[in-house]
Amino acid sequence: MTPFGRLILRIPNLVIRELYAETIREMLLPEGRDLDMARRAAEVLYQRGDIHPLCDFMEQKYFKVFSNRDYAHVNELTVKTAFLTLLFDDTLYIMESEAKIQRGHTDLTLIVRPDMRRYKVLDILMEFKFISLKEVGLDGKTLEKMDSEALRALPVVQKKQREAEEGLTRYREKLHRKFGDLLRLKSFSVIAVGLERLVFMHRESEAWSR
Repeated sequence: MTPFGRLILRIPNLVIRELYAETIREMLLPEGRDLDMARRAAEVLYQRGDIHPLCDFMEQKYFKVFSNRDYAHVNELTVKTAFLTLLFDDTLYIMESEAKIQRGHTDLTLIVRPDMRRYKVLDILMEFKFISLKEVGLDGKTLEKMDSEALRALPVVQKKQREAEEGLTRYREKLHRKFGDLLRLKSFSVIAVGLERLVFMHRESEAWSR
């Protein structure tokens, strides 16, 4: 309950959160080849720190299930929830969306559980940004055909990228202070341009790579 008497509904516990993630995933990706592809893409991220297959899957498969009517309600939370439904794995990870870290909030953190650190899986930090078609000034068809470098060069994309990088820098430092040398952290910014394209970057130490 807020100080103004408004009720805020939250997912009450981890079991319900898992059911919530699974239900959304199964609604959008029924059992079959697409779901298998999604699982493999998530494993590539967990094991090798390569987000490219997951983002490709999002663009080519997951986002395609949304209709034009959905655009009125799409925002950064939509994109983050889509990734969360594919990445949710409470066996390997302590998973938090909007995790509070020393008075800051990250978009999505996947911290390897203490009893799972003997396995070669990575800690993941992700920061999401969303740009609407109106903001970018282009229609969906144009975006789909646009070269990746041209997309990255758009001023509004570069602005969001800088914001994401600044957030990741802060949260990475705070995570290292909290968990120390235990972390095997890979950091990613993911910018959705409409529901057509994703611009993503990987940060390892102080270097950014595409």
